Amino acid sequence: MERITATGGEWVVGCLERHAVRQVYGVPGESYLGVLDALHDSAIRFVCCRHESGAAMAAEAQAKLTGQPGVAFVTRGPGATNAAAGLHVACHDSTPLILFVGQIRRDTREREAFQEVDLRQMFGGLAKWVADIDRADRVPEMISRAFHVATAGRPGPVVLGLPEDMLREDATGVALGKGFAPPEIHPGERDMVRMTALVDGAERPLAILGGSRWDAAAVGAFARFAEGRGLPVACSFRRQMLFDHAHPHYAGDLGLGVNPALAKRVREADVILLVGGRLSEVPSQNYELLGIPGPRQTLIHVHPDPEELGRVYRPAVGIVATPRAFAAALAGVPAPLRRRDDTLAKAAHHAYRLWSTPPEDGPGAVQMGPIMAHLNATLPDDAIFTNGAGNFATWVHRFRRFRRFGTQVAPTSGSMGYALPGAIGAQLAHPDRLVLCVTGDGDFQMTGQEFGTMVQERLPILVLVVNNGMYGTIRMHQERSYPGRISGTDLVNPDFAALARAYGAFGEVVAETAAFAPAFDRARAHAEGSGGPALLDIRLDPEAITPTRTLSQIRAGG
Repeated sequence: MERITATGGEWVVGCLERHAVRQVYGVPGESYLGVLDALHDSAIRFVCCRHESGAAMAAEAQAKLTGQPGVAFVTRGPGATNAAAGLHVACHDSTPLILFVGQIRRDTREREAFQEVDLRQMFGGLAKWVADIDRADRVPEMISRAFHVATAGRPGPVVLGLPEDMLREDATGVALGKGFAPPEIHPGERDMVRMTALVDGAERPLAILGGSRWDAAAVGAFARFAEGRGLPVACSFRRQMLFDHAHPHYAGDLGLGVNPALAKRVREADVILLVGGRLSEVPSQNYELLGIPGPRQTLIHVHPDPEELGRVYRPAVGIVATPRAFAAALAGVPAPLRRRDDTLAKAAHHAYRLWSTPPEDGPGAVQMGPIMAHLNATLPDDAIFTNGAGNFATWVHRFRRFRRFGTQVAPTSGSMGYALPGAIGAQLAHPDRLVLCVTGDGDFQMTGQEFGTMVQERLPILVLVVNNGMYGTIRMHQERSYPGRISGTDLVNPDFAALARAYGAFGEVVAETAAFAPAFDRARAHAEGSGGPALLDIRLDPEAITPTRTLSQIRAGG
């Protein structure tokens, strides 16, 4: 084993290098100066964010795309509490994330020292494992465990506290470990036989793909399996990149504002093959599509964590396997004795196509339908879309035709403020690809300061702010439940284009539909030419609250 002379802080960075970490995200703090100093001499890029929630979300987004743990550093107390929003995303989205928190000195614990917080109490319900690294000679052990825990079974976040005096402690003679490789969990042969028999014997089967631990090869392998069996395939909420939307077997996504035809298809299915996902509240449409605990349909549930099987739905066949390993095993499944024709899949895809065709009109001078049609027609298939939470996201989820794996970065947790930091993590994960950040005016202002991070890091991200002057989702529910009684949902906004220009970036207002295409071309040319972000402030009429109903119609009960 190689040996190094190092302090605890240098050892933290050395271990991250061994685990092939290329960049970390954070807001600097005096509690982990030992790490910041070690990063000065490291090839690891420290991405200086403006807020700890942005740092954690950016790290989570990178991990969502790569499958490797994202890494964020924050300081104690307020820094840790600010980062909790990103930790929540990683928890609900099954994303491997390691959050390092600079901590108080070990000899001042239990005195309510400056910014002291008990990490175990604070993050116990959100993280898979929370611990303090109390001795410098245990840094390699604890970081190795963190990487394995974060990626094992159902991935998720890990929190490690770094006492500031430990980071200065001598770690001479500590053995340098190797990198990690998360183990795949392979399905049993008997499980594959039972799964195949149920799918092949069904009259109205449906596959639903979700969760994490996928890759492009697994997506392709599952598509071939579906083709060989005439199987329609749907995707879970904000996991639409798991199946090509142009594929004749694609049935749509089980998200907010679901296609009624798809919801009906799920209810009437006799066999459901659920791979990787949990079919939680949003994709299950408030837990109403399947019975609990016994589904009306015959459920085959494939998940890498055995604790998820039967947690909500009792499966007829429960298969403990990662989506990657399960998809690879499909190559060994014999061809069906009688191939189901494509009638079922074609009908499902036709319903999806009708549902996902953007409308050409709507209230106001700006029409989001033609804007989405333009983006579909002009952007490359490998362009990455990021978004946070709000009604604006409906335009992306319903009308963007995702073609490839690794092109959607969005929080299934429903967290506002995710779009900008998510775009940062996506662009750094794939610097050669176009990243389009679609955000609302309310969503933007949760983490809008991270636009400064984009500028500082010279990231050519295109930001579309869908600006309707209100918290649109809450207003929609408000008008439905308390018509005309507006309370707390109006927003007084800045000129977002002027804000972008104040950062030294490109900014332009789009006030009518015809102006979007040339403005987008100018923004794209600027981003690609200067290596910095560009922002378009799209002024959307408040009435255009959904693709199908206006705010007035919702208020009137329409």
